[in-house]
Amino acid sequence: MADHDLSRLKIDRQAAAAGASIRPRRRWLRYAVIAVVLLALAGIALRLAGPRPVQTATVTSAYPTQNFTLLNATGYVVPQRKAAVASKAQGRLEWLGVLEGSRVKKDEVIARLESKDVAASFAQAQAQVQVAQANLALQQAELKDAEVNLRRSKVLIVPNAISRTQYDADVARFDKARASVNSSRASVVSAQANARAAEVAVEQTVVRAPFDGVVLVKHANVGDNITPFSAAADTKGAIVTIADMETLEVEADVAESNIARIRVDQPCELLLDALPGLRLAGQVARIVPTVDRSKATVLVKVRFVDRDARVLPDMSAKIAFLSRAATAQDRQPVVAVQPAAIATRDGRQVVYVVRDGKAHEMTVRTGDKLGELVAVQGVKPGDVVVLSPGDHIGDGSRVSTAKP
Repeated sequence: MADHDLSRLKIDRQAAAAGASIRPRRRWLRYAVIAVVLLALAGIALRLAGPRPVQTATVTSAYPTQNFTLLNATGYVVPQRKAAVASKAQGRLEWLGVLEGSRVKKDEVIARLESKDVAASFAQAQAQVQVAQANLALQQAELKDAEVNLRRSKVLIVPNAISRTQYDADVARFDKARASVNSSRASVVSAQANARAAEVAVEQTVVRAPFDGVVLVKHANVGDNITPFSAAADTKGAIVTIADMETLEVEADVAESNIARIRVDQPCELLLDALPGLRLAGQVARIVPTVDRSKATVLVKVRFVDRDARVLPDMSAKIAFLSRAATAQDRQPVVAVQPAAIATRDGRQVVYVVRDGKAHEMTVRTGDKLGELVAVQGVKPGDVVVLSPGDHIGDGSRVSTAKP
């Protein structure tokens, strides 16, 4: 019987341990893969079940005049008749009877300057007129006496009752008296002219409104020195600025490349930034026949056909030059929306209004196209609607506004 080496009979515990460790690793790897797949499926499910990101637009108001607008321009409201009112006289402002916004009538007294010096000059001129008139009366009496003596001398000279020398003296006296009367009459005329000039100087201290209008700016206060046609320190030129509000118009610079699309008396629509809900009819009044080379524009002036007391000078305005006059219906706003918001469901035209994170299906009725918008009925201005709603959007679908 052969001998056996029993020392070789032993268990390899390291190999058994290695095999045992590989099996749990493979098991955990399978678990990790399954977990990742489950997480991915859960994310997809949550994404499908969550709100869908959509592009939205706001329902707005539009006007039918957009369909026949040829050109748009911006400008400012200006009064055609405007004046910086001053006095021709120089002096201290004694009284001011108007404020900003005061309405005045033509020739109404709005201010007075100190007039004591010119009033005294006027009184002196009037006195000089009286002196000249008194001198004229004296010379006329002298002329009358000389005329009587001359007639007597003419009678007495025939029978040689008086000498020729006496007769010549009476003739010279008459001629001198007559010349004195003429001189006195000229003195009276001169004195009266000086009196009128002094009266005008007094009148010039009274400042009157040149036309019916409204005071826009008050440049001076009581006590200020008024020096017309001067920019001296501590003096004022104009006292107030007045504008005739009945002559308001809009001035706009139009590119010279577009001026051929504008004509005199062309109908326009005026929209004021300060009064966004107000649309006024206008008409092209004048096209200034010169081009501003620095801006390559032509100045166009549009008068108001419709007037509103709230329109003020220097308000900014938008002008729509129209191909035809707008009717009353054309100036009424209509509800409009972007065409991409309108979808067809079961033969109906609908839009999806977003409220509380959900899309609500609203049946609408479409109308005329207004520029890039379409008139609709069934929604109201301010509603937020879904743009380009696909088949995945339905009534009640959860949506969220996508970030651009």
